Amino acid sequence: MTDNAQENQPAGYLPDAVWQPKTVYGGQFASINRADSGARFEQALPVGKHPLQLYSQGTPNGQKVTILLEELLALGHEGAEYDAWLIDIFKGDQFGSGFVGINPNSKIPALVDHSMNPALPVFESGSIMVYLAERFGAFLPSEPRARSETFNWLMWQMGTAPFVGGGLGHFYAYAPIKIEYAIDRYAMETKRQLHVLDTHLASHEYLAGDRYTIADMAVWPWHPGSLFGVYGTHAFLAVEEYTHLMRWYHAIAARPAVARGRLVNRTSGAPGTTLRERHDAADFDALLK
Repeated sequence: MTDNAQENQPAGYLPDAVWQPKTVYGGQFASINRADSGARFEQALPVGKHPLQLYSQGTPNGQKVTILLEELLALGHEGAEYDAWLIDIFKGDQFGSGFVGINPNSKIPALVDHSMNPALPVFESGSIMVYLAERFGAFLPSEPRARSETFNWLMWQMGTAPFVGGGLGHFYAYAPIKIEYAIDRYAMETKRQLHVLDTHLASHEYLAGDRYTIADMAVWPWHPGSLFGVYGTHAFLAVEEYTHLMRWYHAIAARPAVARGRLVNRTSGAPGTTLRERHDAADFDALLK
């Protein structure tokens, strides 16, 4: 322990020998976060007309899956038609019994494939993407080198997202007070991640080389997608200085399937940028005219 406890935040704070939850936490998620898991109330999940049922919200992790589904449909895979039901994490929908039943970790997104008997639940965005890519034989190369490269970057994203979202995003945008040490710690790591991508994309069209894969779909909403939108840190981090990353980002943003997928299950944004639920391709018509 440090000897200068008066300089801690709050002054005099030192960690207890055994952590105990506080009675009151500040911040946007104060009434939701707990140290235990499991359902908090009974709430069955709705089921639509398609075999694939997605339960999600249009966060970066949610966008990964809806972008993939829209890309699969654009390729002509009719079996990728899906219903996307909103799980509003700001209201605690993720703790309903139905959702916890398919994802005990209570995090979006979660998918149920009703074409399987019994129906197959899949949770964790990376797992869902691999499942769908293998199920439809698209966006995941079979050749060992390209396949490994795709998995390298997919797993890289899964490991780095906590620093961007849970770290910088929380302390910059959601924490009840601004803590310089915490923001600087996570800003430095996020900048390093942006540099990793920029350096790689200087000599590669896409993350796995010359082909567009689930790795690109996974990384795009986070780096720098979340820094532009969810957390508003693009100026703070000078994201535009990563020219190779921005070339890649804008190229993917221009894809029609990406334009559709990023809208699904969004609850906030400018008019024409939110589609709370998606049950048919025609649901986009009013937004993407």
